[in-house]
Amino acid sequence: MESSEERKELEAHPPRRCSGAQAQPFTVFRIKWKRKPASNPSRMATFTARASAQPLKVPDQLIDSVETFIFDCDGVIWKGDSLIEGVPETLDMLRSKGKRLVFVTNNSTKSRKQYGKKFETLGLNVSEEEIFASSFAAAAYLKSINFPKDKKVYVIGEDGILKELELAGYQYLGGPEDGEKKIELKPGFLMEHNKDVGAVVVGFDRYFNYYKIQYGTLCIRENPGCIFIATNRDAVTHLTDAQEWAGGGSMVGAISGSTQREPVVVGKPSTFMMDYLANKFGILKTQICMVGDRLDTDILFGQNGGCKTLLVLSGVTSLAMLQSPDNSIQPDFYTNKISDFLSLKAAAL
Repeated sequence: MESSEERKELEAHPPRRCSGAQAQPFTVFRIKWKRKPASNPSRMATFTARASAQPLKVPDQLIDSVETFIFDCDGVIWKGDSLIEGVPETLDMLRSKGKRLVFVTNNSTKSRKQYGKKFETLGLNVSEEEIFASSFAAAAYLKSINFPKDKKVYVIGEDGILKELELAGYQYLGGPEDGEKKIELKPGFLMEHNKDVGAVVVGFDRYFNYYKIQYGTLCIRENPGCIFIATNRDAVTHLTDAQEWAGGGSMVGAISGSTQREPVVVGKPSTFMMDYLANKFGILKTQICMVGDRLDTDILFGQNGGCKTLLVLSGVTSLAMLQSPDNSIQPDFYTNKISDFLSLKAAAL
């Protein structure tokens, strides 16, 4: 039956007939929709909600359940140039138990060799083979797709990317030296760019400027098949231990905005580095624990790779942020800092 509202609507807007010889009689069909019964919210929650992170209480259970620990660096091992308390003793303990340690960072300003020197300066004995920076990941990705050696790479980033590209045998241009370049916007000015550029790699860049934005944009938009690669999309980074600083994601966002293209991200939380590590060392991903201070990069990186995850609150994420109703990323465990592996173990004895 028609409701009073339906009758009023039909009276105010009667169905139109076609005019002319083509007019044909027609029937008006009314479709009545059946309302579905309301879903059971508690039942739906079982499918959408992830179990809340548990505080790390018995570290030995986690340690014994995996073969490899992957550590983020900034906010986990150090903050700026300051080593976080208890890190050397914790790493020594894990090595004594036969655990493989790998250090992964989204910071692309240094090469693996340069990061090795930073570990050494901080008193940590870490080999180059144990370090995976996103600068190295960019070069490794180009190798994985057989990027032609006769093509060039334009770099919006710092020395770490240049050194890794050089070690991989790739030609590059750009980098810090373009930080001094300026564009004189005279009438009719046309900016030239190298037509042999087949990839643009964008990482954190303290020398970022409009010249680099325009050059990278021209390469991506005008060179056929040019690849847009981002080392990471981190919103903030730790340049000092005093505050957070705008991260590599701000540089990537500028190029993405001007090109209307999304990059291939080789750093966390992309699984490229995880897959590379698993293949290189022959590690089962279920035998890895990812330890980090960021939910949207470190913890998501581990979860995307099918690993166990441990969040430390020594970096950018606070307990309030972890437990916020707005946060949907829940690690398996959380603790204050990685030296809790030792203090919690001692407290349990």
